[in-house]
Amino acid sequence: MSALAYDGAAMLGRQLRRARNNPGLLILTQTMPISMLLFFGYVFGSALAVPGEEYRRFLVPGLLVATAAGGIMTGMFQAAQDTHRGVMDRFRTLPMSRAAVPLGQVVADLVLTAAGTVPFLLVGLAVGWRIEGGALAAAGAFALLLLFRFTAVWIGVFLGLLTRSEEAAGQLGGATFLLPLLSSAYIPTEGLPGWLRTAAEWNPISAVTTALRDLFGNAPVPDGAAWPVAHPVAGSLAWCAVLLAVFVPLAVRTYAAGPK
Repeated sequence: MSALAYDGAAMLGRQLRRARNNPGLLILTQTMPISMLLFFGYVFGSALAVPGEEYRRFLVPGLLVATAAGGIMTGMFQAAQDTHRGVMDRFRTLPMSRAAVPLGQVVADLVLTAAGTVPFLLVGLAVGWRIEGGALAAAGAFALLLLFRFTAVWIGVFLGLLTRSEEAAGQLGGATFLLPLLSSAYIPTEGLPGWLRTAAEWNPISAVTTALRDLFGNAPVPDGAAWPVAHPVAGSLAWCAVLLAVFVPLAVRTYAAGPK
């Protein structure tokens, strides 16, 4: 086993034990999307052009992607917390791969996200959401969702290592709640003004959301959309590839450099 795989597995175990010892946070992160589904699905659904059960079918993929984008906030807070409390400094003194610490955090988050998605999907089925595409397309949708979460957490780890402050990470992380609002996660973008629709459709969240809706068979690809939304699977993969190519090296380099 390579040094990165061995050290990364050790960091993965540490992060999973950390989550086990903080069950309140785990429960909160799992119940929040369910609460949003029930609130948005039954309150907003009565006021939109896609009401009731039809809107809830439209909403479930959007909330899945919005939750995945929340990896920016969780990755940022955990990395900033470990940096602020000196944990990262202790890790740097150990003879381990410099990529192992951020990698362990990201993979642990991915494991917890995959497990936490199950109760949300069960509630989604209870309120009318269905997988209306094929099994292979649905598997591709879940794989794409996890890839996007993987990408989001790397962004968060870099920002958390950069801020090195729990308070700053908490404030900046809260601002990431706005990202799904400027996308197609909660509402169709076709009715937005021209410039706002363009901005929303170039948001990576819109591409991934549209890809999930298309793969699940919940909604067609909108006409006249920007390229990432008009070609949602290719657009989602392109966004993830670009963001990973930028933020993985930045996160590893920032961790290795330490405080200045």
